[in-house]
Amino acid sequence: MLIHIDQKSQTPIYEQIIKQIKELKVKGILQVNEKLPSVRELSSTLLVNPNTVSKAYQELERQEVIVTLRGKGTFISDQPVSNFDSKKAEELQTALKQILIEARYYNITKEQILQWLDEQYKELGGETDAEG
Repeated sequence: MLIHIDQKSQTPIYEQIIKQIKELKVKGILQVNEKLPSVRELSSTLLVNPNTVSKAYQELERQEVIVTLRGKGTFISDQPVSNFDSKKAEELQTALKQILIEARYYNITKEQILQWLDEQYKELGGETDAEG
């Protein structure tokens, strides 16, 4: 699996795992019902504590990104996300606002931001451009 841990990052390792598995799913690299490595296998591959991988898997399961079937393994969920709520939307909006504040501070134009947004959206499997 294509997960890379940045030991120097301020982002906790379990969060890096969560973000990367979500990204791999969004990009279509990890397919619905695809089996993931076991906690032990992934921790060995990434050279991290199994408890760290377990914490990431538990959170991914809570977010309905993955599902664990006793005796069979852990798989990419085929269920549509049902736990997206207004709190999560507010968190995303706040994070976007912080990015926009930084961009404005450095005089980055709206057009440049939209271009970046469009590029990232396409990289993640999106079809249309950010302007509509």
